[in-house]
Amino acid sequence: MAKIKFSKNELKKQKDQLKRFERYLPTLVMKKQLLQMEIRQVETQIEEKRQEREKKYSELMSWVHVFGEEMNFAELVKIKEVDLGSTNIAGVDIPVFRGIMFEKAPYDLMVYPLWVDAGIKKLQEIFSLDTELSVLEKQADLLGSELRVTTQRVNLFEKVKIPETKENIRVINIFLGDQQTAAVVRGKLSKGKLVREA
Repeated sequence: MAKIKFSKNELKKQKDQLKRFERYLPTLVMKKQLLQMEIRQVETQIEEKRQEREKKYSELMSWVHVFGEEMNFAELVKIKEVDLGSTNIAGVDIPVFRGIMFEKAPYDLMVYPLWVDAGIKKLQEIFSLDTELSVLEKQADLLGSELRVTTQRVNLFEKVKIPETKENIRVINIFLGDQQTAAVVRGKLSKGKLVREA
């Protein structure tokens, strides 16, 4: 407990502080709930994108296995540009995946199988999903970090600051009440002493 003065000014300061804490706490609680909701949504999106990626990868591999051709198609798919935006959720700036552009890589039709165009398209979809997944994971990390800080602040207000301030107010009120009672008693004793002397 911080050292406090036992005065009316300190009492007013503590009451003002309590009002501030109690006014700020609901905002923090609401921010915490919003962050939790957003994290759940991002985690759901991550799971959906992982499943979609696995499906596309399985489709690509089934073609490769069916035709029995082991070629490195990844060298034909080069990322030209990743388009990222930014949005603000509960005071946290997070990246948003907007799209991806690929370079058109030349290839020899005599070397690669006939389905190379479809394979390149599937690889581009897989690379796009990989990029989107990494952006979603970054979102989850940023939101999770902010949630930890917000939770700490909520706990600080709920479990430390508000109870501490209420206790300070209670102690100051008791002290000031005792001082007032002592002043009344001293006044009566002085009055009684003056009456006896007169």
